[in-house]
Amino acid sequence: MSLHERISAYRAWLHEVLHGLYHGMIEHPSFELIEKEAEDVEDEFLFACFSDAFGIPSPVSYYTVELLPYLADEFEAFERRMWDRQSLVERKGQQYHF
Repeated sequence: MSLHERISAYRAWLHEVLHGLYHGMIEHPSFELIEKEAEDVEDEFLFACFSDAFGIPSPVSYYTVELLPYLADEFEAFERRMWDRQSLVERKGQQYHF
C-alpha cells in the first residue's frame, strides 16, 4: 500500500468518524430531547429557588436571593416561560405525544 493510498484511506475513515460524531451530537433528534430535559431541570431549580416571584411563599427564597445576580439572564427567560402558560402546557404535552 503506497503512501497516497494510506492517506486516502485515512481521510475516508476520518470523514466517516467526523460525520458520525456530527450526526450524533447535532443532527440526531435525541439532541432536542436532551436539550428540553435540561431546560426542564433548570426550570425546576429556578422555581424551587424563586417560587415567591409567582406568589408561592417559600423560606428557601430568602437564602437563594443571593444567587439572583448570577442567574439574572436565565431568570428572565424562565419567568417568560412560566407566565406563558399555554406554551408551557403545550410543550409538556409534546413530551407524551410524539
